Amino acid sequence: MTWRVGVDSGGTFTDICLFDDQTGRLEVWKVASTPSDPSEGIALGVEQGVANVGSDAEAIGYLGHGTTVATNALIELKGAKTGLIVTDGFRDLLELGRQKRPSLYDMTVDKPPELVRRNLRLEVRERVRFDGSVEIELDEQGVRLAVEKLREADVGAVAVCFLYAFLNTKHEATALRILKEELPDVSVSVSHEVAPEFREFERLSTTVANAYLSPIMQRYIGRLERRLTDFGLKTAPHMTQSNGGVVSFEAAAKLPVRALLSGPSTGVVAAQAIGQAAGFDNLITFDVGGTSSDVALLTQGVCSVSGEADVHGYPIKAPMLDIHTVGAGGGSIATVDSGGLLKVGPRSAGADPGPACYGLGNTEPTVTDANIVLQTLNPVEILGGRMKVRRDLALASIEKLAEGLGLGTMEAAQGIISVLTANMAKAIRVISVQRGYDPRDYALMAFGGAGPLHAARLARELDIKTVIVPLAPGILCAMGLLLTDLRADFATTRLLTLEPSSLPAVREGYGALQSQAQTWFDIEGISPSRRRITRTVDMRYQGQNYELQVHLPDGPIDEASMAALAAGFADAHQQRYGFTADGDAVQIVTLRVEATGIVEKAKLRPAPAAGANADAARQGSRDVHMPGLGGFVSCPIYARDRLKPGNMFEGPAIVEQMDSTTVVLPGMTARVDAYLNIILEG
Repeated sequence: MTWRVGVDSGGTFTDICLFDDQTGRLEVWKVASTPSDPSEGIALGVEQGVANVGSDAEAIGYLGHGTTVATNALIELKGAKTGLIVTDGFRDLLELGRQKRPSLYDMTVDKPPELVRRNLRLEVRERVRFDGSVEIELDEQGVRLAVEKLREADVGAVAVCFLYAFLNTKHEATALRILKEELPDVSVSVSHEVAPEFREFERLSTTVANAYLSPIMQRYIGRLERRLTDFGLKTAPHMTQSNGGVVSFEAAAKLPVRALLSGPSTGVVAAQAIGQAAGFDNLITFDVGGTSSDVALLTQGVCSVSGEADVHGYPIKAPMLDIHTVGAGGGSIATVDSGGLLKVGPRSAGADPGPACYGLGNTEPTVTDANIVLQTLNPVEILGGRMKVRRDLALASIEKLAEGLGLGTMEAAQGIISVLTANMAKAIRVISVQRGYDPRDYALMAFGGAGPLHAARLARELDIKTVIVPLAPGILCAMGLLLTDLRADFATTRLLTLEPSSLPAVREGYGALQSQAQTWFDIEGISPSRRRITRTVDMRYQGQNYELQVHLPDGPIDEASMAALAAGFADAHQQRYGFTADGDAVQIVTLRVEATGIVEKAKLRPAPAAGANADAARQGSRDVHMPGLGGFVSCPIYARDRLKPGNMFEGPAIVEQMDSTTVVLPGMTARVDAYLNIILEG
């Protein structure tokens, strides 16, 4: 027996998914995360999860891992002391940025702090022009003097970002060589390796973030590798990236900035596979964990990939699934703001001390406490009985909040859920309505530990008619690691007009990118039959400042390719902005190649229908506070592991399982499909 293991390390829990390729057996396990050293919780979770299925480390044939280490280090500003070497005259670009205020009408809001102090930003004389030609040769002695200052400052990482280095890498390559000679133990990031694209500030920001995070990720990966080796793991582990694919630990340590959305990306990958198997191509994914909610839009089974995103205030140029995050999760703390209004999140109780009901010292009310008080969550125990909770402590925390709001306890608890639902609905409108998509045309797939708990209310808020709750929603991000492929992305900026005269430059650019992709395939040991390359182009109307990504068809790059790009861009612009500017010049901006190494993945197998009667899965009832029904009503409780394909039941009802709880509202019908997904309708 060979197990494929996926591990998703979150802020509150570490999720373990084990899948047996031969039998299709799926097992899940959860342990509390260990924020002080996440590798400890991961190694413990893998060890316990494997032991729980009566196996050992030698039976693991594949291990994939998603992490929030890079994200948390950036949020908490716990990266390395970083130095920066830039072109003469560009020392303050990191601070000036685009001169945009984070909030247009708020004159008091603070920008996020710079990741490099001004005294550690050093200039050297060099200049590459916009066409890649060298105007001023690099002052190598100036580089060595800058390196000496950084050595004296005892920096742990150095970023190098020269003007137009994405067109001519010569000067950055020389600086990299000098830094390796002079500071062999210091992590170095150069912009032409991290983000070889135009827009100086964004390229600089990305390179600095990569340098800032590199030592943290290298130490973390090193500790994790040692723990897994001590456990007896024989296979090489992989780590997921923000683009939904996985890479080796070595590659992940080199480019940590590409793992900033490591955890949530594989949840989208799993949702895509499950949705296609179940017959739902248009999906909105709804992933709610302990500290945040992540939403994404999948049209015809595909989630769009963004080449740039703002991650906690820092512009990052890296390929990532288009996932929108809000600070609203099970551990989100409810407070009364200065205007006397109820506010939920973004501050979270996390894993330690956790919600008040955990009994670990927290007295502030959280979303989980509200659900315990309303009894949508089991008020005695969660995690399949492995964790006891205290409703009295949850009640006390909510009562204190209710006093500040002038409400009753149940009104305050219900208010927390209502505010949370509104925050989540707003996030979904960002990725749908604001981009020209109607959420009513999509099914909502709910996962994460708290996604199924809130999905029905959210669907009602958005007038979405169908909700899908997969078999193991609480560990779907971990399961996604068993359903994804190896993937790397390569890009280069070429500012060209979309016309036949640009064909040679486009061919040359793609030739270089595909050569890089083939080198990566070789390093990863991917056989030729399992290599896939997808080409896209970032395009815009001349004069626009933002681009849209358009697919470039396979085959030779010729005038027909240009025509296909023009048509694809017009369609994309019409979808996003509602118009096309016929006759205006169109620009090619950035050429991209997505290299995919197809790997053996967990296979989803349908099960035969067992009839509509779900009584065998019923395990009692509980009084649950249901809005609109006058307070507490008796609801049947169903055990998820006893529900069979074809089973049906009506709401109000609760479905409990080890990793999550599903709420079925009055007027909804729940049915179980062949893949053991619960489909809520109505």
